Amino acid sequence: MPAKKPAKKMPPPRVPVLAEDKLTPAQRALLDSIRSGPRGGSTTIRGPFAVFLHAPAFGELAQQLGGHCRFKTVWRAQYEWFAHVPQAERAGVKPETIRDLHKGRVPKSAPKDERAIYDFIQELYKTRRVSDKTFERVRAVLGEAATVEFVGILGYYALISMILNVFRMSPPAGEPLPFAET
Repeated sequence: MPAKKPAKKMPPPRVPVLAEDKLTPAQRALLDSIRSGPRGGSTTIRGPFAVFLHAPAFGELAQQLGGHCRFKTVWRAQYEWFAHVPQAERAGVKPETIRDLHKGRVPKSAPKDERAIYDFIQELYKTRRVSDKTFERVRAVLGEAATVEFVGILGYYALISMILNVFRMSPPAGEPLPFAET
């Protein structure tokens, strides 16, 4: 059987992106809460927020956790490629490291601190655990409190990735997809 050719664009979303003027009171309250937080008043209905509006009580809890993880922890997670590669670049992550990660390769030229983080993530996702050695490398870089926050952020971004992938939320129209759709 021949291999399937990757799609050039994403399939349509599985839930509609709601129009702001058609939101229920609970949905409006969620959008207002998102906009009144650290993301700011210009936040639009897209990405995970477009999905959260379909379950506003869950969405409120998830967006509060996300706001805390993104804006109030010591670690600044760089998540979805479209939204966060520019932040990684501004934070000093080398273009070669970003290219390696994008291609699924080990970032061999990454500095020791970034490599410790990478190894921790890979080990955790593959084995659902981390060895003492891997844990100590990250704790030496981040400190104890930030290591706790870091693990929470990894869980949060796994949740966000699941939401985005299952409900087929793509970057804004006209933006290239960072990865081929299969």
